Amino acid sequence: MAELVINTKDIVDNIKKISDYLNKHNKEWSLITKVFSGDVNFLKAILKDDILQNIHSVGDSRLSSLKNLKKVNPHMKTIYIKPPAAKYAEDIVKYADISSNSSLSTIKALNKAARKQDKIHEIIIMIELGELREGVKRADFMEFYENVFDLSNIEVIGLGSNLGCMYGVEPTFDKLLQLCLYKELIQAKFNKTIDLVSGGSSITLPLLGRNSVPPDMNHFRIGEAAFFGTSPLDNSQFKDLSTSAFEFYANIIELEKKKIVPDGIISDGNVGHTADFDDNHLKRTTNKAILDFGLIDVDDKEIEPVDKNIKFVGITSDLLVVDLGKNQNRNGNKKYSIGDKIEYKLSYMGVARLLNSKFIEKIYK
Repeated sequence: MAELVINTKDIVDNIKKISDYLNKHNKEWSLITKVFSGDVNFLKAILKDDILQNIHSVGDSRLSSLKNLKKVNPHMKTIYIKPPAAKYAEDIVKYADISSNSSLSTIKALNKAARKQDKIHEIIIMIELGELREGVKRADFMEFYENVFDLSNIEVIGLGSNLGCMYGVEPTFDKLLQLCLYKELIQAKFNKTIDLVSGGSSITLPLLGRNSVPPDMNHFRIGEAAFFGTSPLDNSQFKDLSTSAFEFYANIIELEKKKIVPDGIISDGNVGHTADFDDNHLKRTTNKAILDFGLIDVDDKEIEPVDKNIKFVGITSDLLVVDLGKNQNRNGNKKYSIGDKIEYKLSYMGVARLLNSKFIEKIYK
């Protein structure tokens, strides 16, 4: 069985370093754990008291994950980070202390559920700033807020935006400043206090050191930097964070000399992906290895072999085929044999997919 190794110490160190960095800049943050999909072993290994005391809350985008967060620590402050479906309002109120919202009818459903549970449910209202994902349109925002702020069991604690997630719209100073200005308008018009302006994420972290984040933008929602040590702003390592928290190893279950190009009539019956071949490959044979994972576990576009000499050939639902070339090391000796492991580097989505696969062994160190 292919193995995903999770180095929890690296992740804990990353979280502590991010806490120190944001504290130095007077910012709060929520740790977003959605890549782990509520894996209880991970949550128990990471979310110790010394970690929780330095972050605002822990967030996820799935109810099942929030349930596990509360199971691990009932006192943990949790945040549901995507607009919830109204039909799940009661569970949202039960398992999330805070939720992000952009629908008035859903907020009213949350209010009703909170009243039933004798709770005050906190919300962050999302504003559309150009990413064209979730968010109240700017022209409608003041009226939207006016319809929300006097609901009996809802407390608006923040305004938020999502940038850089779907289209990659950068969180520029001007974009974030617009979010801060809405806070000022609300506080002036309605005499209400808005504690959080939540426009920061892993993509925004490098902007702090460039003085490109408005002072009032005071809340970050961070997952990628904590777990991968990178910022998607430039896909490079952020500060001295660890980028080696995840290691993926697949087993060679067959290794034979075979042709590169298949022989026969090619139909549309395939269920996998294959590399493109030209006429130069027609008669060439190579050392082909079959590995013990496939598309059910992870997309081939989300993985990259550490050994640069290994080339992708094809993938099916449960097997990956690679070209090992001459399969020789520098000394001319055989490099790989059946039973050996091949290591892969992973993207964010690659880790998320593998963690969700029941066919991949997870090893916590």
